[in-house]
Amino acid sequence: MNALEILLKDATAGDPITGLKWTRKTCRKLANELKRKEFQVEHSTIPRLARLLGYSLRGNRKRLSRKQDKRRDQQMRYIEKQRKRFARKNQPGISVDGKKKEKIGQFRNTGRTLRKEPLDVLATDFLTDAIGKASLYGIYDFQQNQGLMEVGVSHETAEFATTAIRRWLLEIGCVHYKNCSDLLIQADAGGANACDSWLWKVELQKLADEFQLAITVNHYPPGASKWNLIEHRMFSVISQNWAGQPLVSYETVLKFIRTSKTSTGFHCSANFNRKYYQTKRKVAPEEKANVNLHPHKLFPEWNYTIRPNLN
Repeated sequence: MNALEILLKDATAGDPITGLKWTRKTCRKLANELKRKEFQVEHSTIPRLARLLGYSLRGNRKRLSRKQDKRRDQQMRYIEKQRKRFARKNQPGISVDGKKKEKIGQFRNTGRTLRKEPLDVLATDFLTDAIGKASLYGIYDFQQNQGLMEVGVSHETAEFATTAIRRWLLEIGCVHYKNCSDLLIQADAGGANACDSWLWKVELQKLADEFQLAITVNHYPPGASKWNLIEHRMFSVISQNWAGQPLVSYETVLKFIRTSKTSTGFHCSANFNRKYYQTKRKVAPEEKANVNLHPHKLFPEWNYTIRPNLN
């Protein structure tokens, strides 16, 4: 058993003892190596022995980052603190983000599904063969464990993002949080909801004025986007639901999103947005001056509240 464990250990820098450390450790290769050490073992026995040692087949985890802000841990604690504060006050809190764009057509989608025969798809992934591309922006209500996805045909802009938030407020927020006065939004620091985007803040001001809400925003620091709740509580569920299924139409995308559920009660609604959103839009000085922005004391570039303007 100890001989097998030595062979299974990950390679380290320095002088390797065997070339096996630098190859894929298949059961046959491990069995052959043990036989060279005079152990009588067949390759079919290796999986059972490996399980006894605590080994199993594992993939890579995206958890490391070359860019790590030294303030990251403090900001992550602040994000958690804000989430609990809004829950205690019974005020809504949402996690938002843009999901990877999807090509619409008979394209290969990663994953496998139960079928008698494999499904034929296009051999190439050229955009010219696509019906279009789906822009996806999600809202996850972490108190209600409920999601909403805006499926667009245009670009992922700040206006597109706040359109999705507005729809969430009308369809979900106003139903579960009647007479609410505050809204917490937790988002990544880049993309349509970038922390340094004045267009994002201008569009949030419109929501604050329309719904008479004080909107508090917390941004995840660089390299920490994988800890955004929407990633593993909503996006991963949707990706698993359509794994191995070609997204042949926008209707197919909508149906897979609407049928994404978990045993813990998560469910998701979806809306098809046909509007074209302009990119590279400039913020006028008067729009910027109209933003009723109140930065927080802790990391004001990441944490701020936008209050409604008095009529």
